[in-house]
Amino acid sequence: MFNKILIANRGEIAARVIRACKEMGIKTVAIYSEADAQSLYVKAADEAYLIGPARVNESYLNIDKIIEVAKESGAEAIHPGYGLLSENVQFVKSCEEAGLVFIGPKSEAIDKMGSKIESRKLMEKAGVPIIPGINHSLENAEEAVAVAEKIGYPIMLKASAGGGGIGIQTVRNSEELTKAFVSNQKRATDFFGNGDIFIEKFVECPRHIEIQILADSKQNTVYLWERECSIQRRHQKVLEEAPSSFLDEETRVKMGEVAVKAAKAIGYVNAGTIEFLVDEDKNFYFLEMNTRLQVEHPITEEITGIDIVKEQINIAAGKDLPFGQSEIKKLGHAIEVRIYAEDPRTFFPSPGEITKLELPSGENVRHELAINEGSVITPFYDPMIAKLIVKGNTRNEAIEEMKKALDQYIVEGIKTNIPMLKEVIAHKAFSEGNTTTNFVEEHLREKLAQL
Repeated sequence: MFNKILIANRGEIAARVIRACKEMGIKTVAIYSEADAQSLYVKAADEAYLIGPARVNESYLNIDKIIEVAKESGAEAIHPGYGLLSENVQFVKSCEEAGLVFIGPKSEAIDKMGSKIESRKLMEKAGVPIIPGINHSLENAEEAVAVAEKIGYPIMLKASAGGGGIGIQTVRNSEELTKAFVSNQKRATDFFGNGDIFIEKFVECPRHIEIQILADSKQNTVYLWERECSIQRRHQKVLEEAPSSFLDEETRVKMGEVAVKAAKAIGYVNAGTIEFLVDEDKNFYFLEMNTRLQVEHPITEEITGIDIVKEQINIAAGKDLPFGQSEIKKLGHAIEVRIYAEDPRTFFPSPGEITKLELPSGENVRHELAINEGSVITPFYDPMIAKLIVKGNTRNEAIEEMKKALDQYIVEGIKTNIPMLKEVIAHKAFSEGNTTTNFVEEHLREKLAQL
């Protein structure tokens, strides 16, 4: 087992990994930018190193500096968390070349799944259902229009690289498509350094349901059931739950088996997530694979009792999975909401100092955060500041727990999306399980404008 691990991340996920390491008796090394010098995760680590100025490209994305700090500190392994460098092939290769263990999949697997176009090809070859569309990059807007007319509107125009909803847009006619092609290609180039754009058929009223998998180096691969992540704004998740209220047991098992098949097809090792779109008839289609730990992993931990971060570390240390598929239970229901420092009406970031923070408590309440009163939320990073997770014996119990917890959650000094989350959790459509990806647009657009 490792003696010391460097966490190549910040905020709540850095704090989460540090906690798992401490429980395993592993020393931790934090890195921080000038803007994060007073952050709680920095104080929680055994050692902490300044990595650079506030901007991410000068700090958390500085591969050479991170490798240098890992060597200087004597760390044997690096945990990337999610986002930032977690799916950066060059970073993984740099770790491998430096003799450092990257706690995640090998660079080859990340490379294969890093392109949505290439991953479509691989999944189709492996017999995994994919959404009707094309498996090549579009040359220009004219080709895009020709392809869209052949597939039939509406379509999804999608960037092949990256994530977070960037470079993705629903298009319903050729005029919209011509405008959207140029703007999305530019955004994809600016954010990911890759302007490849492709088209998929738009699935009407879909649900976003994903399967968590774990795989050791001997290709023992299991699925940890599913998470439904359909409540989104701007193609970014804001509420997740496990299990899905929509799936029947037969479909649930079938999706899990397909996810394992997909992982084995690329020789995947460590934790990963296969994301699917599911239509009204429970037909499911491969969307993408996230070759890292997911933001929403806590709800899977709550219903299975499996600590995914610890399993990541064990797998990276060469250990076999200690359980098989038949031993993985599904108990109760868990819901997670993401707390964003943003205006709930416009979704624009709201940086500033947190002047008051009161957190809900209780046996069924879990927090993932690295903030307190006095914390300053800067404009340099993703505006997610915390995650709130609750559990109940049933979905209805979990909903009631979340209602109580959100009522007790007080943040002052900045705006947050808590008012929006309250509207979601109290809505009749949510309680009835009618949670498609257009939930916010369909049910909350007018309500949010009045907040």
